Amino acid sequence: MAFNPDKQHTLKTEISISGTGLHTGIMADLTLKPASPGFGYQFQRIDLPNQPVIKADCDLVTDTSRGTTLEANGARISTVEHVLAALVGMGVDNCLIEINGPEIPIIDGSSQPFVEIIEEAGVVEQDAAKVWYSIDENIYHYDEEKRVEMVIMPALEYQVTTLIDFNSPVLGTQHAQLKKMKDFKDEIAISRTFVFLHELEMLLEHNLIKGGDVNNAIVIVDKPVTDSELDRLKQTFKKDNIEVKSEGYLNNLELRFPNEPARHKLLDIIGDLALIGYPVKGRIIANRPGHSSNVAFAQKIKQHIKKNRHTKDVPVYDPNLPPVYDHSYIEKTLPHRYPFALVDKVIELTDTKIVGVKNVTFNEWFFPGHFPGNPVMPGVLQIEALAQCGGILAINLSGGGEHDTYFLKIDNCKFKQMVRPGDTMLLKMELSAPIRRGICEMKGTVYVGGKVATEADLVAQIVKRG
Repeated sequence: MAFNPDKQHTLKTEISISGTGLHTGIMADLTLKPASPGFGYQFQRIDLPNQPVIKADCDLVTDTSRGTTLEANGARISTVEHVLAALVGMGVDNCLIEINGPEIPIIDGSSQPFVEIIEEAGVVEQDAAKVWYSIDENIYHYDEEKRVEMVIMPALEYQVTTLIDFNSPVLGTQHAQLKKMKDFKDEIAISRTFVFLHELEMLLEHNLIKGGDVNNAIVIVDKPVTDSELDRLKQTFKKDNIEVKSEGYLNNLELRFPNEPARHKLLDIIGDLALIGYPVKGRIIANRPGHSSNVAFAQKIKQHIKKNRHTKDVPVYDPNLPPVYDHSYIEKTLPHRYPFALVDKVIELTDTKIVGVKNVTFNEWFFPGHFPGNPVMPGVLQIEALAQCGGILAINLSGGGEHDTYFLKIDNCKFKQMVRPGDTMLLKMELSAPIRRGICEMKGTVYVGGKVATEADLVAQIVKRG
């Protein structure tokens, strides 16, 4: 079955992997488990009392010094970025990540081990739509002290470009690009983390990287190395031989790509931006990114989405374009007649969504008796207009013909602004779940002037006439 990016996905079965944490040196067992639609990514510390759960959320990040650490409910989980990048890169939207230790295993320093177990478990489509957030304006993040610049721009897909420049003669200036997420597995996942030798020595002095190994990180030698320093590294990494290659990398480690460090920075961005909590469509360009900047950028994008999500799906109405259905078709489909025909035309129709138009005029039959002198369209009639619009979609999905739809339930109804003469109501109805046994659940929204006027969850029954 072809992968549908507009559907949510989870794992077919649970699967485990074990390894040592890079900084803590603690061995841990990690299990990826299937999860229901809308679950997202959540970590569970099964080694702690009450087995606390930590959501993958940028607002829960407490440390970004050597990886990304989340903390909630009295529990911490460190170095989350590589497993999150693998889940995003493999199209898994919902997953419970169980672990019996404080840090995700580093394995080889890349996302590849996690990609391999995800492939082994299998990825399955779920019966739920994946709601993308399409970035509609440039969002920037600057850090002058670290000379970091990041931007996300409107685009049809999720794309990432990274540029790195550490004033290192070994690294030089590198860039990496991911244009399509389907290329993550082959182009990005196998890129390993890297560290400069001077950073490595500082980490060793602070008793960090207890789980370090010359085979799970690219060590960049940016200064002359003495014999005593090499002896110390031999002891630390329990190796008989440690040496510096002429290219400036430690211990004969073969690079998987000439720009492997830049590709790993791209991997980190994908993992850290999974903490936004929303799948996004946009093009990211990141200059000199790091975990702290990635998380700050994720928080900025998340706040933008929260602020604008009510308007992100406002239908666009061009009265000059021909409608999908005009009033004559609607009259053939619905049994409603004047004064209860409340949909003038349909301007958008898919297998999950419909958008209709109701032009509100001063001559509506209900205005003389509803707030005379201060005409306001009754809220119940706005709901009725939504229901009629949804009825067209439901009947269309039932094969058309002689069907009617009847209300069963109205939930979460809110009226946010008044509808008055001269307003154009855009009536959007979206399926909340597939139609089963003639029961249709929909989310309805009335837009006026680009703002939400009314919203409600509606349930109706489709009944064949006669």
